[in-house]
Amino acid sequence: MNVIRSFLPRWSILLIDVFFCFCSLTLAYLLRFNFNIPVSERASFIYVFPFVLICRGLSFYITGTYRNIIRYMGSRDVVQMVLILSLVSVFFAISNVVFYFTPEKRFIVPYSIIIIECFSSAFILIAIRMIYKGIYSEATSSSKNRQNIIIYGANDTGLITKRAADQDADANYEVIAFLDENRKNWGKRLEGVTIYPPARLKKLLEDNNVVNLILSTPDISYERKNKMIDICLAHNAKVLSVPSINHWINGEFSFRQIRNVHIEDLLGRDPIVLDKDKIEAQLKDKTILITGAAGSIGSEIVRQIIPYKPAKLVLVDQSESAIYELQLEISEMSPSVPCKVYLADICNQKRMEAIFGDTHPQIVFHAAAYKHVPVMEENPVEAVNVNVTGTRILANLSVKYGVGTFVMVSTDKAINPTGVMGASKRIAEIYVQALSAKEKTRFITTRFGNVLGSNGSVIPRFKQQIEKGGPVTITHPEITRFFMTIPESCQLVLEAGAIGNGGEVFVFDMGQSVKVLDLARKMIQLSGLVLDKDIKIIYTGLRPGEKLYEELLHTSEDTLPTHHPLIMITKVREYDLGTISTYIDELVELTASKDDMKIVSKMKQIVPEYISNNSVFEELDKKISAQKT
Repeated sequence: MNVIRSFLPRWSILLIDVFFCFCSLTLAYLLRFNFNIPVSERASFIYVFPFVLICRGLSFYITGTYRNIIRYMGSRDVVQMVLILSLVSVFFAISNVVFYFTPEKRFIVPYSIIIIECFSSAFILIAIRMIYKGIYSEATSSSKNRQNIIIYGANDTGLITKRAADQDADANYEVIAFLDENRKNWGKRLEGVTIYPPARLKKLLEDNNVVNLILSTPDISYERKNKMIDICLAHNAKVLSVPSINHWINGEFSFRQIRNVHIEDLLGRDPIVLDKDKIEAQLKDKTILITGAAGSIGSEIVRQIIPYKPAKLVLVDQSESAIYELQLEISEMSPSVPCKVYLADICNQKRMEAIFGDTHPQIVFHAAAYKHVPVMEENPVEAVNVNVTGTRILANLSVKYGVGTFVMVSTDKAINPTGVMGASKRIAEIYVQALSAKEKTRFITTRFGNVLGSNGSVIPRFKQQIEKGGPVTITHPEITRFFMTIPESCQLVLEAGAIGNGGEVFVFDMGQSVKVLDLARKMIQLSGLVLDKDIKIIYTGLRPGEKLYEELLHTSEDTLPTHHPLIMITKVREYDLGTISTYIDELVELTASKDDMKIVSKMKQIVPEYISNNSVFEELDKKISAQKT
């Protein structure tokens, strides 16, 4: 085939097309006159054939049909060919009208010949191209073993995916089956490939050497997706995913754009339905301040707020590079939304007061926090400074400057805290809740667990370890965690902020807890590696302050439902504002001493349910227990 392509210049294709038009015209005369052409008609060949063939040749040359790559011929090429042939045939018909008014009063090309020639030319030219395309495909693939693939989704995207696979000569894929949820499609064929129900996946993998399952449609439930991926991994078949049409290059899809399925695709849930009208009523035309704006949660909150057309965004963060990158992203994403960036520390009272004085925010989303459990266990002073003092500064300024709504992003580690980080966040919760009972500002707290892909999440850590060849480190084989994607966690934060009346602590339905060991195993398999052969898992032991199992509710707390099935209100113990303010003042004074034991001891006094785990501060719990007895 390479030899043919080398010695077959483009102009020769033009001549071949004109030759087949000659054949079509001859066939048209034979069919019109039942293979017995009258002598009178033969005499007209001397001007009919040159006229028709010159017109056809000029149309092919002007439109450039001969420059199309035949082996990649698609529906657009077919439409183009039919359109060109039809337009030239219309020109023939018009020419007949013109010639009829000449002295000879006759048609240059009989109308019946025009119609037959047009149809036969279209059929022959398209058929020849399709035959060549098929021969080329067979010839180029004969030297290599075909790689069988299955496509999930017998729809437009699935068909585009199949055609992209057919055209990827380097990989030499062959689509052996489509899978589809629609019962009406089962047993039918799409471009010669049979459509099966998803339940047939296991049988297809057992009977065929399948290398890839390609998910061509996003409309797959997470339960179905997980089940299919487990089946594929058990049969050593990789799972790939077609990106959404928004990510296709210039609106065109190529097989090289297909990506591996990520673990985040499996741990998410079906799309969350939000009360967009209520959220828009809260956010539209408002000045909104976001702390920790450059972090994983803060930046996603920014992205989700922008479509609601706020009057102004005020972004506060300590990280210069991260806040700069976010600013650039916003300018590209929505240049019409005014945005003011402040490089600032929320613990700096004067700096924060200046920001509030300059911007007068109406809504505050407080996402800035120290959140790494082991690090905070070794640095209680900073945990108190940022998570407690920083939150108190922001809350007090919100009251002073008349902020309407203050939404604090908290954590499930504040429930029965076992570490300094969780305890510091619980103290911050207590303060804003107590403040809400006394002030007009609506203080709302939101709690959720581990966020997939966020800074400090196990997912990025595992990815790095897998890319380096391992080992993958897990603290304990039985450790479990709740997971939620960044977008859905931020969606629920916005929803909670819209429905809260003030003083509530909202908890989110995090779904089922996930065993971290199972998570690591699946990530290794999705990377195409074999556990204990290509990469190992080792256990490092629980870190200071780390829980084996995380919980979403305090044992003495009840929850109340809201209009949203994934959001609940936690009934927590209420604190007097004067009492908690005194406690925090005493705690802040202790930070000056740098005495970690005294600081943590005070934190345990404020949060009695705070029991240290795997930490040097466990001796404080022993003393408290001894005093009680």
